[in-house]
Amino acid sequence: MWKRIWGSAFNDHWPHSALVPVGVGGAVLCWLLCRRRKRTIEMGDGWWGAGVKPQKTEDTSVRPFHIEVSEDDIKDLHERLDRTRYVTPLEDSQFHYGFPGTELQKIVSYWRNTFDWGKQVETINRYPHYKTNIEGLDVHFLHVKPPHLQPGQKAVPLLMVHGWPGSIYEFYRIIPLLTEPGKHGLDPSVTFEVICPSIPGYGFSEAPHKKGFDAAAAARIFYKLMLRLGFIGWRGNNRAMLVLYCLSPCEGEIGTCVRKLTALSCCYHRNYSMDDLLTNVMIYWVTGSVTSSMRFYKENFTREFQTSPTARTPVYVPTGIAAFPCELLHAPRVLAKDKYRNIVTYTYMPRGGHFAAFEEPELLARDIQNFVSKVEKK
Repeated sequence: MWKRIWGSAFNDHWPHSALVPVGVGGAVLCWLLCRRRKRTIEMGDGWWGAGVKPQKTEDTSVRPFHIEVSEDDIKDLHERLDRTRYVTPLEDSQFHYGFPGTELQKIVSYWRNTFDWGKQVETINRYPHYKTNIEGLDVHFLHVKPPHLQPGQKAVPLLMVHGWPGSIYEFYRIIPLLTEPGKHGLDPSVTFEVICPSIPGYGFSEAPHKKGFDAAAAARIFYKLMLRLGFIGWRGNNRAMLVLYCLSPCEGEIGTCVRKLTALSCCYHRNYSMDDLLTNVMIYWVTGSVTSSMRFYKENFTREFQTSPTARTPVYVPTGIAAFPCELLHAPRVLAKDKYRNIVTYTYMPRGGHFAAFEEPELLARDIQNFVSKVEKK
C-alpha cells in the first residue's frame, strides 16, 4: 500500500509526505504516522535499552557500519549442518505438514558445500550501512543516494521496511531501479533516495530489552531516524516528502525461513537463486536474531495492540495498494476502502507474492513511481 500525508501526523513535522506500505498486515506499521481528519495519534516516547534510561544527553551520532565474516560462525554453522537429522515426509504432502525432509536435505547440502557467505557479504557491503542509537537501541540501516539527478531535481526519500522472515537484503534488487530509474528503463523524473532499516530485533539492529515493542514503537523509531537524517520540512515552503514501503510481519531458521519464502512465492526457482535465499537466512543466523524477530510478531497480535487507537484509526491520506496474486492475505478494494478512505491507486499485479521487492522488483518500482506521480499531480 502507498500513502501520502498532506499535513501533520507528528506535530506538523512532515507537512508534505508520503507513506508506502505493501501487504495487508504491513499497513499497521504506518498507522502511527497517519493522521485522522479531526485528531492525531500521540507519538509518545520509549526506552528499549537495558536497564533504566540514563540521565545524560542522547548520542545522536550516525556511525558507518561494515559487516564482517566470522570464521567461528562459519565453523559452528558447518558443524550444526553436519549433525542435521532428517524426517521422512508423508507421501504427496508437499509443504502442508511442515518442511519436507527430502527438500531440506538438498538445501542443507548446498548450504554446507557450495554456498559462499564471504562472497555474499561483499554484495551486502556494496551499499553504505550505518548505525545510530534511538530509544536505547543501536538501529542499523542502509542509506543509498542516487548517483545522478537531473538539474533542479530532488530525490524522493523512500523508507523501505522489511517483514518476517525478510531482511534488508530483500531490497537489493529494487534499490538500483529506484535510485537510477533511467538506467533501468524506468521514469527518470521520479528518483528515490532509499533508507532501509533493520527492525529492532532483526538482523543487525539491536533487539529490544523490554516487553511491548510493537509496530507503533517501530514506527516511532523510524520517524526519529528520518528526523536524524534530516528529512524534515521546518519552514514555510520547505516541504519534505517521506515515502514508506513496508512488508507485513508474517507468521529451526532454515526450515521456517525457506518454507515461507517458497510457499509465498509463485516464482521461487525463476525469480531468485539459492544463494539469495540462503543469504537472507544467514543474516538471521550470524546475528542470532530469529527469536527476537518473532517477539515483534507476537507483540503485534496482542489484544491490547489490536484494539488500540493506533490500529483502529481510519487513514484519510492518499493511499495506494498493490495486490500480488501469491500474497498470503489480500485486501480487496471493497474492504480496503473502509480502512483507507482515499485510495489513489489499486493495482492488481500479474504475478508475485509476499516478497514483492525480491520477486518482482520492476513491477513494484513502476507502481511506486506511478503512485507518487499521481499524488504529485493532485
